[in-house]
Amino acid sequence: MIDAILWTLGNLALGIRNIAYAVTHPGAWLDWSDPEALIRFIYYGASVELLFAVLVLLLFLLVAGMVWRPFMWGTVRVLEGMANVIGRAVAWVGLLMVLQQIAVVFLQSVFRLGEITVSPFGMGFTQSVGWFSEELKLYNAMVVALCVSYTFVQGTHVRVDLLYGPASFRTKRVIDMAGALFFMMPAAVLIWLYSWFFLWRHLITPKVSATDALDLMLRKAQIVRWNVERIGFSPNGFDAYFLFKILMVAFTLLVFLQAIAVFARAWCEFREGPASEGRYLDRDSLGTGEELYEGTH
Repeated sequence: MIDAILWTLGNLALGIRNIAYAVTHPGAWLDWSDPEALIRFIYYGASVELLFAVLVLLLFLLVAGMVWRPFMWGTVRVLEGMANVIGRAVAWVGLLMVLQQIAVVFLQSVFRLGEITVSPFGMGFTQSVGWFSEELKLYNAMVVALCVSYTFVQGTHVRVDLLYGPASFRTKRVIDMAGALFFMMPAAVLIWLYSWFFLWRHLITPKVSATDALDLMLRKAQIVRWNVERIGFSPNGFDAYFLFKILMVAFTLLVFLQAIAVFARAWCEFREGPASEGRYLDRDSLGTGEELYEGTH
C-alpha cells in the first residue's frame, strides 16, 4: 500500500515536470518532419505519463474551483459551449447524408450512372456510385461520434431514471459526480487506450503496439514512414476507413471532456443549491408552445 501511494505521488510530481517540458519543447513531439518526434507523440499519447499529466490538470481544476467557484463555472461554460458548437455544426451532416442518399438512388436506379463527378471550385473528384453510397456510413459515424457530448448537454441522451428521477436535488448532483468520475472517465480512458494504437497501426509502418517500450519505438523511427490504409470492403467502394479510427479517438476525447463538464456542473450546483440548476445551460429550443416536445427530438 505504501509503495502504491509513493508510486502515485511520484508520478504526479513527474506529471508536473512532463507538462512543463511538453509546453517548453513542443518540437520534441509536434514536429512530425522528425520521425522521432512523431514516435514520441504516438508513444506518449496513450502512456502512464499522459495519464498522470491529465490527473495533475484535473486536480488543479478541482482545487482552483474550490477556491474560486467562478473558475469552475467558467470551465463548465467553455466545455459545454465547445460541445454545442461541434454538435450543432456536425448535425448538418445528417441533412447531407439524406440528400446524398437520394442522389445515389436516383443516379444509380433511374439514370443508370456508374460514376459521379463532384467539381467544387473547378477541382474534379470522380468516384463510383458505390463509393458515394458506402460513404454514407462515414456521415453516420460522424454524427454518432462528434455529437455525443452535444447530446449530453442538450439532455437528449438515453437515461434510465429508476433511482435518479425521484431523488432529491443534491442526491442527483452526487449521482452525477459519481457517474462522471467512476463511469464516464474510466470508460473513456479504456476506449482511448485501445483506439489510439489501433489508429496509428493503420497510419504508419512499421506497426506500433501498446506493449512497445519507448526505446524500441525510437529505434523504429529510423525506418518509419506514412502508410495510410486505403482498403475498401468492395471493389471501387469507399476506401477511407482510417477516418473511422480517427473518429473513435475524437469520440473518446469528447466523452472525457464532457465528463469533466458534468462533474464540474454537478459540484457547483451541489454547493449553490437548487437556485443554480441549469445556470449557463445553452439548450436548443423548438420555439414557444413546443416545450412538451423538447428533449424528445
